[in-house]
Amino acid sequence: MQAWQKWGAALALGALLGTAQAQILVGQTAGLSGVVGPGVQETAAGARLFIDAVNAKGGVNGQKIELIAMDDKFDPKTAGENARVLIEDRKVHVMFLTRGTPHTEAIIPHLDKHGVALVGPSTGAMVLHQPVRKHVFNVRATYQREAEKAMAHLASLGMTRIAVLYADDSFGADGVAGAQKGLAQARLEPVVLEKFNRAQPDFAPPAAKIAQAQAQAVMIIGSGTTVVDGYAALRKAGSTAQLVTLSNNASNGFIKSLGEHARGVIVSQVFPNERSLGYPMVREAIELNKARGQGDVSPAMLEGFAAAKVLVEGLRRAGPKPTREKIQTALESIQQLDLGGLFVSYGENDHTGLDFADLSIIGADGKFRR
Repeated sequence: MQAWQKWGAALALGALLGTAQAQILVGQTAGLSGVVGPGVQETAAGARLFIDAVNAKGGVNGQKIELIAMDDKFDPKTAGENARVLIEDRKVHVMFLTRGTPHTEAIIPHLDKHGVALVGPSTGAMVLHQPVRKHVFNVRATYQREAEKAMAHLASLGMTRIAVLYADDSFGADGVAGAQKGLAQARLEPVVLEKFNRAQPDFAPPAAKIAQAQAQAVMIIGSGTTVVDGYAALRKAGSTAQLVTLSNNASNGFIKSLGEHARGVIVSQVFPNERSLGYPMVREAIELNKARGQGDVSPAMLEGFAAAKVLVEGLRRAGPKPTREKIQTALESIQQLDLGGLFVSYGENDHTGLDFADLSIIGADGKFRR
């Protein structure tokens, strides 16, 4: 049984047993199943690595942390309803590690209504950074920074015919803004620029245009299996373009879903190389994962691990009797928190988190290479 499957089984058991033994309740709504399921499971497994280690040592200020997760199947409306249930019915102290831009936007009204902080949304949407969302504490860098960096890289390789496909939602609009900025800085225009239906994409028409334009590279701003389907359509249309996508797909599950087409795909990253022992945070995650007898740490796991570190620090600063208000204040007091080679600071007017962005390519061995 895979680590994420064990984690999912533990969640189901926890739901049956209730929360009688829990002292600090942390709520999560994310697409545990569906198109982003594998990546979400990996991110959650990374968070669990750190939370379980903290609980094994007595918890935070003597209190154990319980993560109550609900599957929104990557549907924004369901995400909003899940958040309401977690906040109003389950009485969680804080929300954690949501997935998706429109999904996170759907829960913000509930955060604002009840004064509940959200730590580490797994999205790099600029809309969650500017203007500052009072109750949202980002950890990872923005999609715009990733997309801009990827375009600059392609241009530096001498590529001039670059296409961009993006989902017709706030995530897609955000990512394409960064891509266009990067292209403009390189004095380039996309040879094809089209959006696709997030729920029911039809990639055949844009794939034909991209093949006809002889694009050298194409960035697909989408999630999980949607990007895989888009890539397959490109190959079917005869395009040999280099595929580029964003860090929301930086998971081992995404690599597996690409199958034989995985090699050579560029995926932007918002954390250091998952095998870079020069970063104490990476080394810590690897050691904890190894102690569990599990496989390699993935970029998605590192994102969850880092978010959990911020969460725990906020809970620690909130004191032995944390309230929603105390947690909010505690998070805003964080300055130069060392996650293990990466530093996070917040303030009343700054909930940005990290600004780290890099690029990776999937190697012949099915692993991300920098």
